[in-house]
Amino acid sequence: MTSVLILNGPNLNLLGQRQPQVYGRTTLDEVAGMCRTAAERLGVDIVFEQSNHEGTMIDLIHATRGRHQGLILNAGAYTHTSIALMDAISSSEVPTIELHLSNVHAREDFRHRSYIAKVALGVICGFGPRGYVLALEAMAAHLLEDRS
Repeated sequence: MTSVLILNGPNLNLLGQRQPQVYGRTTLDEVAGMCRTAAERLGVDIVFEQSNHEGTMIDLIHATRGRHQGLILNAGAYTHTSIALMDAISSSEVPTIELHLSNVHAREDFRHRSYIAKVALGVICGFGPRGYVLALEAMAAHLLEDRS
């Protein structure tokens, strides 16, 4: 069965508590539940992870190769700073979708730059927790297209 890693970066463990006016009140556990429901409907397996540590995230991305067919990445602030995450995605050769809860383009200027977007299939931002389901649907469609 098709497997997708959904990887969440720094501070997302505080989802639902941290800046709810920006990120909403839905917790990361609730997002994981939404993803599991969507994955079941789409016929894909998911692994849902979160880390505040860049090196751990890199290790998880490296481990996608040969294990998962897709990666959905909400790298948080590392999106705007981490060439290492960008390189890990390139090295893994696994299709990747960049994801953000908020519309990063409507926020501070430093958030307009993304290293992840340079190596991603696409970017989904601004739809809150629903963005995770949209990303799963987009990834499933992409992976099914690859099979045809």
